[in-house]
Amino acid sequence: MNYSKVNNIVGWICFLIATLTYVLTLEPSASFWDCGEFIASAFRMQVVHQPGAPLFLMIQRFFSIFAGGDLTRIAYWMNVGSAVSSGATILFLFWTITALAKKTIVKAGEELTTGKLISIMGAGAVGALAYTFSDSFWFSAVESEVYAQSSLFTAIVFWAILKWEAHADEPRADRWLLFIAYIMGLSIGIHLLNLLTIPALAFVYYFKRTDKATTGGIFKTLIVGILILAVIQYGIIQYLVSFGAYFDLFFVNTLGLGFGTGVLFFAILLIGALVWGIRYSIQHQKKLLNLGLLSAVLIIFGYASFSMIIIRAKADPNLNNSAPKDAFSFLSYLNREQYGDRPLLYGPNYNSERTGVAEGGKTIWRKGKDKYEVAGRKTDYEYNNNTLLPRMYSDDARHADFYKEWMHLDDSKNPNLVDNIGFLASYQIGYMYMRYFFWNFVGRQNDEQGQGSGFEGEWISGIKPIDSWLRGDQSHLPPSTVDNKAYNRFYFLPLIMGIIGALWHFKRNQKDAGVVGLLFFFTGIAIVLYLNQKPLEPRERDYAYVGSFYAFAIWIGLGALALKEWVFKKVSPTAGAIGATVIGLLAAPVIMAEQGWDDHDRSTKLVPHDIALDYLQSCAPNAILFTYGDNDTYPLWYIQEVENVRPDIRIVNLSLFDTDWYINGLRQKQNESAPLPITMKPEQYVQGERDVMPYDDYKLAGNIELKNVVDLLLSNNDGDKVAMQDGSKSNFLPTKNLKITVDPQQVISTGTVPAADASKITTEMAWKFNKGYVTKGTLAMFDILAHNNWKRPIYFASTVPSDQYNGLDKYLYSEGLALRLLPLKADTTASDDKPEQLNTPVLYNNVMNKFKWGNMKTAKYLDPQSSDDTFIFTNIFSSLTGSLIKEGKIDEAKKVVDKYFAVMPTDKFFGIRTVVVKFYMAENLYKLGETARANDIFEKSGDYISKELNYLADISQSKGLTGSQNIQTGLYYLDRMIKTSKAAGQDKLSEKLQKTFNSLEGRLSIFFPQQGPQ
Repeated sequence: MNYSKVNNIVGWICFLIATLTYVLTLEPSASFWDCGEFIASAFRMQVVHQPGAPLFLMIQRFFSIFAGGDLTRIAYWMNVGSAVSSGATILFLFWTITALAKKTIVKAGEELTTGKLISIMGAGAVGALAYTFSDSFWFSAVESEVYAQSSLFTAIVFWAILKWEAHADEPRADRWLLFIAYIMGLSIGIHLLNLLTIPALAFVYYFKRTDKATTGGIFKTLIVGILILAVIQYGIIQYLVSFGAYFDLFFVNTLGLGFGTGVLFFAILLIGALVWGIRYSIQHQKKLLNLGLLSAVLIIFGYASFSMIIIRAKADPNLNNSAPKDAFSFLSYLNREQYGDRPLLYGPNYNSERTGVAEGGKTIWRKGKDKYEVAGRKTDYEYNNNTLLPRMYSDDARHADFYKEWMHLDDSKNPNLVDNIGFLASYQIGYMYMRYFFWNFVGRQNDEQGQGSGFEGEWISGIKPIDSWLRGDQSHLPPSTVDNKAYNRFYFLPLIMGIIGALWHFKRNQKDAGVVGLLFFFTGIAIVLYLNQKPLEPRERDYAYVGSFYAFAIWIGLGALALKEWVFKKVSPTAGAIGATVIGLLAAPVIMAEQGWDDHDRSTKLVPHDIALDYLQSCAPNAILFTYGDNDTYPLWYIQEVENVRPDIRIVNLSLFDTDWYINGLRQKQNESAPLPITMKPEQYVQGERDVMPYDDYKLAGNIELKNVVDLLLSNNDGDKVAMQDGSKSNFLPTKNLKITVDPQQVISTGTVPAADASKITTEMAWKFNKGYVTKGTLAMFDILAHNNWKRPIYFASTVPSDQYNGLDKYLYSEGLALRLLPLKADTTASDDKPEQLNTPVLYNNVMNKFKWGNMKTAKYLDPQSSDDTFIFTNIFSSLTGSLIKEGKIDEAKKVVDKYFAVMPTDKFFGIRTVVVKFYMAENLYKLGETARANDIFEKSGDYISKELNYLADISQSKGLTGSQNIQTGLYYLDRMIKTSKAAGQDKLSEKLQKTFNSLEGRLSIFFPQQGPQ
């Protein structure tokens, strides 16, 4: 049979298997993290966070057409876009593996036998399907994120260089190189990971164009490949825009011309230079120069997708991150300046002290009315105790503590180069890369967030002796592992297949193996070096390294060829090919699919969608809702911008509130939400103005009216400012004791508080500000609070860190997933156990009639973020039940309890934290006379704690670990369960729990002598 035809047919079969897998398991709506922002922005062509993904947004907008106008299906079809892109990635991976396999086992001019044909197709299928079911790639394939399309472009580029290599000696073969250049340019509009293939591509070109490779030639090729990468990364992506910006600065500020004229002149100059260069290369037969210039033009053409960012930014859409409307704001956007810098080759340690400010910092420009204005200078601090390769550089207190614990450093130690390399090897590579690598090809313990403790989120093989030797005693695995759907055991088989394939490849074709190895390195370890990750990330980052997993999947496929040659060499070639393929399929893709399906099947989960709805339904009409993190903001953007749910609410992300462009957006009407009551003028908060203002205690008596404080902070009078160390003057906060005078009649007339509760209204909201400085965003919040006059309800999302309340805690009342600011007389009870403040009637109505529950009880799989939300909801149910009992509303309390058991996964435990929230629900159940339900919770909780803590004791004993917060929490709440059940007259249960406690205390006292109730 014709090789090309078979290759196409089997490749498309792999595509169909992969695409069907992803469509069957994809999330039916928006996912957590960036997906909500991407879907909302793609649907309405808006501007996402830096550095943007314009081509991704445009492609996803195309897929939204298939929703046929059904707004609730937009997210689904965009997720299908990721599924199809991922399936296409598998197609090109298959063709890549078969190309490498054929090149290795079929010599030029040799007839292709049936046995070799089966071997080649089998290798392609084994490797492509192994990657299909790999943990990290599958995760991104079922949601609307950039990594699916980024992987596709990487696959196309690597396949295309092999196509060029196969046709390199034919006329016009270099069109494949130009195709690669254009695809790379387009990929910039999705994600920059694609560029990391360039060094590998350079070696394919070198090995094809040289008769005999030399050490010097290999070294030069590596340098050239890295230089090309740098030219594209910096020269084209950044410096083209930078040159355009500074041309514009000259034309506007010096020549007095209009904004954009300098950019236009630079564009004409650049186009003219490229046209002249290409003509020159043709006229003088400079083939390499012609190829380089044409490649540069095509990369720029592809890169031009970013024009969408500027075009849409100028339209002022609702989501307009950084508002990159002019040359300098666009340059800042591309350079991700909002996220700050990190040292790579030389810099400070976490405990280095600042010794001064470096002179000559980069000038920051902003667009003014008629010309560009100086917004300040980039501050570069000078430090003592600098080191090469600073890997432990963050001075955040949590990070510093982690560095010291991980590397066993005392407070007096200044880490040196050896210490930093040790952290790089053990944590950044060993933990934050190799752990992910093993998840994909060895097995996974569970989907708990791994923070380096060794107790959760680890890899595991399923071979207990090996796991126990490496991970600690695994003979009594706990429920958090065995009951977790991400408990995937591959028994090292995919890893072994890949290692066998790599060894065979290096033995049979060292050049091609080296190219794959280079791809593996640059898309894996090189990213680790470049990202220089801080510890305690808010989520796992395995998606960043899928390119290296892609390269390893090539070797998994080639492992089937190795099996044929090494294991089946004594049987007929055809039988050997079939046998090797079958074993390869069973050892990698089959076991990976069987183990991984249940923890990748998101088809019945609607938690992000429904929790976004619940956040908004927690709010009264025309509310202002302050949010903070990705997962209490992006899903809300999605459901409001796409599904048009509660367009009356204004979502304010506090993490963006310190920027002028974001405040500008809040002063505009969005959807059905009127502009926010912000009185300060743009010139008062523009970039560089009032970024941070200090607190300077003027010993003022009593609490000061917030309006007066806002007026002082906005004053341009030098007498209202304090001198700074650099000689400048700054507005300042003279007191932390603030107040808002309240008109009870106004509060009642706006519906903020019912007339029946008039006696509860305070005439003066007094509080103490909780920070030592005022940022631009805090000033904007003060401005809103001072001038809102209770016309619009104000809420904080329940997940906002308490320090962001700015001291208003005692006036915040829960109405579900949001805390409402209410001018009620504060509870002055001084108690650490003071219950959460609830607006019980509103909360009851929300829980019983408005909220949806994301299929939490019935979903086939809940990802870690969704399982975290079960804690939030259980706490809401428990708090509401307790409040109703306190108010004597027993019937309503029982209805809430019944609702809880109807909609929440009450039989499941998601870590020790589940025990905590279930405990308080059980307490309420005893009070309601629901003894059987309460006993059931305590029995199951006690059993869970016993198994979890015995496991921790096992690994502590075998690995010499020193402690765990889970042990403290488990013992504490077990002790409380004993006392609570005994007080409820459940002596038998209490005695059973006491025996469990005594047993655990006896075991754990050896390793944790100080444990117990705290």
